[in-house]
Amino acid sequence: MTEPAANQAGPQTAAPPLPPLPKLLVGQKALVTGANSGIGKAVALALAEAGADVGVNYVVNPDEAEAVAKTARGFGVDARIYQADVSNEAEVEKMFASFVGDFGALDILVANAGLQSDASIATMTLAQWNKVLSVNLTGQFLCARAAIAQFRKQGDSRRVSRARGKIVCMSSVHQMIPWAGHVNYASSKGGIMLMMQSLAQECAPDRIRINSIGPGAIRTPINHDAWATQAAYDNLMKLIPYGRIGEPEDIGKVAAWLVSDYCDYIVGATLFVDGGMTLFPGFATNG
Repeated sequence: MTEPAANQAGPQTAAPPLPPLPKLLVGQKALVTGANSGIGKAVALALAEAGADVGVNYVVNPDEAEAVAKTARGFGVDARIYQADVSNEAEVEKMFASFVGDFGALDILVANAGLQSDASIATMTLAQWNKVLSVNLTGQFLCARAAIAQFRKQGDSRRVSRARGKIVCMSSVHQMIPWAGHVNYASSKGGIMLMMQSLAQECAPDRIRINSIGPGAIRTPINHDAWATQAAYDNLMKLIPYGRIGEPEDIGKVAAWLVSDYCDYIVGATLFVDGGMTLFPGFATNG
């Protein structure tokens, strides 16, 4: 493994803020799952900054979701919160019906909700396996299915984008990098990759664009232990050639760009946003 650079940022030092987004999504209606914290929050705010009205999905902590919606409204758009467990079919269908009832249409889905429940294979329970797969993979299937149905129902009635609808599936570098001790999580992300590609292939003739983002190490609560101390951060940097951890806005602003018409010809792709983690830096000196 390569050693971390001597002048890299410490664990509490964020990267400089990114420039403001142009208004790429004015008039569009976007639903983001798992949007009350972390990457989902950053995505919801980036879409709002780009001009989209936003639905903020959450499971628990409605106050956090409402705080995200309030911040989103500061960009001059409408934003509302929607409670639903994405692994529950009835709750997903109710959420989409409520969203379309409130906003009149759906143009963008970012299927972001996900979780980890880590264990070695010797100790991983069936409940841990099922929970991660049901939220991370089945939840994205249920949300994508509902969004595609709505896009097809709207047809060409929407004139706010070249595509009839856009979906971004939130995957991970672990759709391609094996992860010992996290077999349920890695399996869910590998499943997302082929689910996304299969849906993209099926729905492209309807001018529905479906793609994925594969984040690397991002400074969020889900991986707090990987960056919370200097020792942990320095060890993490051995895996990231670019020499810093990602910030949630690194993902959020890429998502806003990916659903804009600048990316109209991108279909069925995974965009890794990982500081080079998928370059397998362990081989930089030992290839």
